[in-house]
Amino acid sequence: MTNFSSTLLILFLVALLFYFFKSKTKNFNKHIKTLMLVFLSISTVIAIIIYPKDAVDAAKDGLLTWFNIVLPALLPFFIGSEILVGLGVVNFIGALLQPLMTPLFNVPGEGAFPFAISVTSGYPVGAKVVSRLRMDKVISQTESQRLISFCSTSGPLFMIGAVSIGMFNNVVIGQLIAVSHYLAVISVGFVFRFYKRKEKPVKKTNSKNYFQNAFGELIKARQKDGRNIGTLMGDAVKEGMNTMLIVGGFIILYSVIIRILHVTHLMDFLSTLISQTPLEISKEMSSAVLSGIMEMTNGCKNISLVASSTLVVKISMVSFLIGWSGFSIHSQAMTMMSKTDINGKLYIMAKAMQGVFGYIYTHILYNFIFKDMIIEASNISNPRYLFSPTWLSVFRFSLELGFIIVITLVIIGIIYGLINKIKV
Repeated sequence: MTNFSSTLLILFLVALLFYFFKSKTKNFNKHIKTLMLVFLSISTVIAIIIYPKDAVDAAKDGLLTWFNIVLPALLPFFIGSEILVGLGVVNFIGALLQPLMTPLFNVPGEGAFPFAISVTSGYPVGAKVVSRLRMDKVISQTESQRLISFCSTSGPLFMIGAVSIGMFNNVVIGQLIAVSHYLAVISVGFVFRFYKRKEKPVKKTNSKNYFQNAFGELIKARQKDGRNIGTLMGDAVKEGMNTMLIVGGFIILYSVIIRILHVTHLMDFLSTLISQTPLEISKEMSSAVLSGIMEMTNGCKNISLVASSTLVVKISMVSFLIGWSGFSIHSQAMTMMSKTDINGKLYIMAKAMQGVFGYIYTHILYNFIFKDMIIEASNISNPRYLFSPTWLSVFRFSLELGFIIVITLVIIGIIYGLINKIKV
């Protein structure tokens, strides 16, 4: 059976199921969302049955990506963040940095920890930490909504290592993408500071007893947690591994879905439709962007290989995808937010804003600052030797980075406190 015939068979079976449910279900329109999910799930299962080899190969690629790159990069952050929250260190950092975070983003100082750990480690650690803070009622629903808007970011290891050097073979492109991405993140955070701005903050800063207040918050949080260090570490490892299994499951799932969309030619069909619109986007670029909307890494790689677009357009599109992050990352973040009252629709809107801001900033910075630097760097011999990570090196880098984050945040808070005390 050819791929085209198989695709027609899948569409026929789905249409038949759709007609059956519509004829048998009362108030069909009220249940359209649920039924659409059912149809999509059934379509995926049927496609996997028809294309078992493609599905297995895609699942294998997703599994290897998770085990070799994602697991060693993120596991230390997941375990470390759980331990730091349980020990009260996040509350301590929050009390130190509240005078900085509140004026900028209208969130408590505890927001500095998920923001810093997200910026350095990447998706989806920030969403995980914000969700944990909300579950522990450290922050309010409104504050968590503001916080999640700018604490779900990509990490420099992905942008500079994987995208810049691994895909574009130009280290300066990574600098452009990273600067644009973090400017977009800060812009979205500043926009969301006005979300329900009339609502009063949960905590107020006590500037007179700055350090005393910080240590008080640490002790209070530790007493509230109550677990001994052995139990705390065991729970942190268990929670970290459970989260990593969820992340791995979504990576494998979306790898299979994207492969199915390609082998059934549905991706070609959609990209052809987009290329015929007034947007003037080539079919090759449309296909790459659609892949990236589903799963960011594959989309970025495909965009870097598009020959029909200029370099600035390709870099800008990659910036958009990194800001948007893809439905694979959204699914991971939504799973972590599912036990909280954080609004998923607002989170998706914030990610779309990040993508748009990233695209705009990349265009501006490329034309005014980075253009000559990128051209000059492209004349240098192959820099791929800069990015050859092993499992152990990525794991060690993540551990060191997590330690540096905590120490840096504490030092910044202490310096700010001393300066504030001298002024008083």
